[in-house]
Amino acid sequence: MCPHGAAKSVLASAYFQRAAKERGLTVRVTSAGTEPDAHVSPAVASHLTKKGYEVPIAKPRRATADDMATAEVVISMGCDLSALPAPRGTLRRWDDVPSPSEDFARADENIRTRVVQLVEELVGRQKP
Repeated sequence: MCPHGAAKSVLASAYFQRAAKERGLTVRVTSAGTEPDAHVSPAVASHLTKKGYEVPIAKPRRATADDMATAEVVISMGCDLSALPAPRGTLRRWDDVPSPSEDFARADENIRTRVVQLVEELVGRQKP
């Protein structure tokens, strides 16, 4: 999740869905914001489409208490989580991910690298 649910969390969701599928993980990933925008960032949607990814959401949505209660892993990228309950699972704060509006390439690479690392960690957990 990211504050507006329109850029960083959308990139992370798209990258996670593909990487998890490629590694044989059966997971559900959602994208949300604590103060969602009205629409997905056009720059993010264009970037994902050009790279052959599906844009994982049609419209940003607000993160819910149910999201926190059911998630195994919650990734927060710069969110104020004070209005939400603590997650049932692990909370990871990727607060140092730069804003795509300030440095898109750096934000994109940072998110993609972390997502790949997370997927590999989850794959490792599934091995006997």
